[in-house]
Amino acid sequence: MAGPVISTRELTRRFGEITAVDSLNLAVHPGEIFGLVGPDGAGKSTALRLICGLLKPTSGEATVAGFNVARQAAAVKECVGYTPQKFSLYADLSIEENIRFYAKLRGVSKRDQAEFVPELLRMTALEPFRARQAGKLSGGMKQKLALICTLLHRPKVLVLDEPTNGLDPISRRDLWFMLYKFAKQGTTRLVSTAYMDEAARCHRVGLMDRGRLILCDAPDRLQSVIREECYEVKGPDRRRLQIFLQSLNGVVSAEPCGATVHVFADPSRTSREELARALQAASIAFSSLQPIVPSLEDVFIATVAKTGNAPAARTS
Repeated sequence: MAGPVISTRELTRRFGEITAVDSLNLAVHPGEIFGLVGPDGAGKSTALRLICGLLKPTSGEATVAGFNVARQAAAVKECVGYTPQKFSLYADLSIEENIRFYAKLRGVSKRDQAEFVPELLRMTALEPFRARQAGKLSGGMKQKLALICTLLHRPKVLVLDEPTNGLDPISRRDLWFMLYKFAKQGTTRLVSTAYMDEAARCHRVGLMDRGRLILCDAPDRLQSVIREECYEVKGPDRRRLQIFLQSLNGVVSAEPCGATVHVFADPSRTSREELARALQAASIAFSSLQPIVPSLEDVFIATVAKTGNAPAARTS
């Protein structure tokens, strides 16, 4: 299809006085892995549920594969596979029994099951455990089973809500390997995550905060759109360094990062030399103050600190 597979226009959802999603404008293109990134409470899960038709918007609209989510809900469900954060399969059924049940629920023919299920079991390495009850699986195996059941009807769009939350590094790696494999087959994936290293694996990333989309672009471009300079400051008292640097003129944010402090500074108001002189004048010890390339996490923190309640970003 021409144009975006997923599109939202001023999509908004309120719960009483709380605005969970605020005027979301989003476009996800065919075959793309698009990541929605942000802290808990940013509105990621609510946005995904709105796009899947599981929640009604307060205002605005969404379309998936050309179908209006509000007016053509049945058609949307046919082309979307959705995996929620919480494991929602039947714990007392085996892997194979869960797969058969969801295949029947989705209207997948026995012929298609015979062709596709063995491939999915091999891909997820669950073939040896097909008789094991779902409730006795590890966290990573549960997520893989949930992904199999989501993929059974070969959806055009795969929507995953923090699929690797709580998983060990190997299980996270395996799950992303599968996402890339389905990318090559043309499936569009919309993934929410709180992990910035996973965001870097997406084709494009939307950074959300307090229900708003505040930045949207390819990960490498997001790291270059910030006009502030980023510095890494090392010293014996990280907490004291952070508090003092945050108080300086021109400093947008100063946040701890391991044993160091990462500082975003407006180059029109201050410089590396001025920051160093200010530290020396205040008799605050530091061993180095060096410019660095900011990480996605740095960019997100600095953008939130800078924008506050700024208007929501738009993407196309």
